[in-house]
Amino acid sequence: MSRIAIIGATGNVGSRLTQEALRRGHTVTALARDVSKLAARDGVTAKSVDALDTAALADALAGHDAVFSATRFASVPESAIVGAVKGAGVERLLVVGGAGSLYAAPGQRILDSPDFPEAYRAEATAGAAFLDALRRDRELNWTFVSPSAEFVSGPRTQRFRLGVDELLVDSTGRSWISFDDFAIAFLDEFQRGAHIRQRFTVGY
Repeated sequence: MSRIAIIGATGNVGSRLTQEALRRGHTVTALARDVSKLAARDGVTAKSVDALDTAALADALAGHDAVFSATRFASVPESAIVGAVKGAGVERLLVVGGAGSLYAAPGQRILDSPDFPEAYRAEATAGAAFLDALRRDRELNWTFVSPSAEFVSGPRTQRFRLGVDELLVDSTGRSWISFDDFAIAFLDEFQRGAHIRQRFTVGY
């Protein structure tokens, strides 16, 4: 089994990634600025670290087989994460992406649509920039996993679809995925390596 470091482990997504990794027998180093809310669990080592402190983050990441990043893009730029991952000598990086950089129509990203909510524009724009920077990288074995438009608490159905760069929409016209099913797809990708140096998306 693998040693996985999860940046942003206390959030909605990071906590689900931790649970899914443990379910599969991996060990987890849970990283966050404040880890006091993390309950003690077998297989989990909690470490408090500021993701913007590249040296401290690199030190916390050293010795792991992979890094999962589940931070907010507007708060933590690609350079901070990638710089620390490379500094730690970890070759595999999987990033919890956003839906804004997906395409709703040929040539039209969701974040560029005229009705895109302004409240989410800064985060979506930063997420698209993060993805663009990864696509220029020639060293890391990275994967960027975008959720559907609605990324919410919900059932762990273990039934979902994968796409590439286009937004997935279900038979009712809704684009959504639960945190738990997203975590399953994320860990599947870590274990199978089907999308190295690629982005893919998960939805119902």
